Amino acid sequence: MAVEGRIILLPLLGMTMALSVWLLLAPHPVLKGLALLGWSLVIFSLMFFRDPHREIPPDAQAFLSPADGKVVEIKPIGRDDHIGGEALQISIFLSIFNVHAQRVPFDGEVTATDYRPGKFLAAFNHRANEENEQALSFFKANGGNFIIKQIAGLVARRVINYMHTGQQAQRGERLGFIRFGSRVVIILPADFDVRVKVGDRVSGTTSIIGYFAT
Repeated sequence: MAVEGRIILLPLLGMTMALSVWLLLAPHPVLKGLALLGWSLVIFSLMFFRDPHREIPPDAQAFLSPADGKVVEIKPIGRDDHIGGEALQISIFLSIFNVHAQRVPFDGEVTATDYRPGKFLAAFNHRANEENEQALSFFKANGGNFIIKQIAGLVARRVINYMHTGQQAQRGERLGFIRFGSRVVIILPADFDVRVKVGDRVSGTTSIIGYFAT
């Protein structure tokens, strides 16, 4: 289980167990309904905050997916100062049924991080890329610079980012976590060799997004 879920699961589990004991001592339809609801939420939380082990592909040049989910957008976005030229944007939508841990997709130095407050539009809405609350991690790598955006959604109201400026990050390392449905955006150089397409389902640190141009 992901450590980020303990703050939700442990109180929920304690409350549900207390309701269940109360129900045994004083049976009542209302208590029964609350206990059933509580156990349903406990089971959902265990599923949502799962944190499975992932094998990292041996190809050190492969840029891996930072998140589980569905590729919903691949498009050029014009010049980006951090990228140092024309840039490409790849958006991944995470439903509530996806693993919500994000991991570093490629070895590199964290040159900056940023937090931007904003709206909580549904994460499948492309406007969420710019308008929603988000945390950004800026990386400098041998192949080229890249940016990872963790974006809150309609339900997700908590974006956790573990990156810090000057950090030498390695692929597969925990980057952060978004609680409930959300979106992760990757910004890359325009000449990046993309190996996924819109509609593909990807898994964090196991699916290959593509390669930096050589």
